[in-house]
Amino acid sequence: MQTKIQYNSRKLQINLAQPIDISIAIQASENNVNAWYIGAPKIEPVKDGDRVASVKSGASINFNNIYFNPHAHGTHTECAGHITEKVHSVNQSLKQFFFLAEVITVPPEFVNGDSVISKKQLQFALGNKKREAVVIRTLPNTTDKLSRQYSNTNPTYLLEEAALYLREKGVKHLLIDLPSIDKEKDEGELLAHKAFWNINGKVRMDATITEFIFVPNHVEDGEYFLNLQIAPFENDATPSKPILYKVEAL
Repeated sequence: MQTKIQYNSRKLQINLAQPIDISIAIQASENNVNAWYIGAPKIEPVKDGDRVASVKSGASINFNNIYFNPHAHGTHTECAGHITEKVHSVNQSLKQFFFLAEVITVPPEFVNGDSVISKKQLQFALGNKKREAVVIRTLPNTTDKLSRQYSNTNPTYLLEEAALYLREKGVKHLLIDLPSIDKEKDEGELLAHKAFWNINGKVRMDATITEFIFVPNHVEDGEYFLNLQIAPFENDATPSKPILYKVEAL
């Protein structure tokens, strides 16, 4: 389904029949992707005495409770309220859902024993391109990212300079295949989050960070039209489903 659209001052062509889902779903399994030292998500039927709200158990419907943490258990989108004293909701902060995005692949560097993404790497990958959203795929990019247990593994993270560079370049929406853009154990400094959202200045309340994505290897680097779908939770973060569409020549 070829569709021509006008976005800002550009005319684009995308194929709505070829969506690229880069989210990781939440499932009730120990194999669910996980971080931040908590257990696996749970999806279980409501119980009322001997009655179990499951068709398999004789009920007329399936009626489940779901227990999860958006930051720990799958693809999620967060706003500045994640690190501000005043609680802000990503559901109130994100009001537009379509953006021009650039997918880039970055092989992390090693600095003082840590695997990091630097400003220089992002400059090389983005060049002079102006995008509202940047989607970062880190290497190596293996399918075990879909079930990896990240707690106490010191995953790759962004240096403060890299997050500052993205902010100064005008990137409003950062998507990455890691549990956090900051170091796992940094004594609460959260330097990359603070730099991206400009916490020490005029806070960018309309900017978001989406973590725990997965970009398959067959998806080429380049320009895409992004549909950033979120679940309507009034919380600093919510499960999300970012969808990419390749921008095609007119």
